[in-house]
Amino acid sequence: MAGSEAHPKIAPGDHKAFMEYALDAARLSPPGPDKFCVGACLVDEDTGQILSTGYSRELPGDRPGDPGRTHAEHCCFIKIADQYGVAETQIGHVLPPNTVLYTTMEPCNSRLSGHRSCVDRIIALAGAVKTVYVGIKEPDTFIVANSGQDRLEKVGVKMVFVDGLEDRILEVSMAGHERK
Repeated sequence: MAGSEAHPKIAPGDHKAFMEYALDAARLSPPGPDKFCVGACLVDEDTGQILSTGYSRELPGDRPGDPGRTHAEHCCFIKIADQYGVAETQIGHVLPPNTVLYTTMEPCNSRLSGHRSCVDRIIALAGAVKTVYVGIKEPDTFIVANSGQDRLEKVGVKMVFVDGLEDRILEVSMAGHERK
């Protein structure tokens, strides 16, 4: 649950520490050759308060109107929606004014399953998420050139890469994949 988890105290603006925390979440994702192990955390950038966390396939994929495999970012949004008793599309009304998202891998722009992408979910929040801090670009494993950075930036959501953890993030992200 978003409100009952014990989160560490991280200083506002310590992007590397928030990304490390998202990487800790990614390690909880079950490995598999057909997915990436991604972690995310939704943060009040002004206070450093961690609002929710998520990792790939953390929550069941039986959400009304949106079945499928839950991605890390989606899990963050679901937890906020459940905490406040609102629809996921309405969480922008309950989030702090300077909410940011940390995710170990850039949000998906397209999904092979045809389900709603994480970029679409962020855009649907109509500016509630101001910045997306990213650890690595999505590898071309499943969908080539799946970047949604241009789409996010067109609607005023900045995407910023956090340097220094790329090798560790890639190793965790690819858990369950055959090494080449």
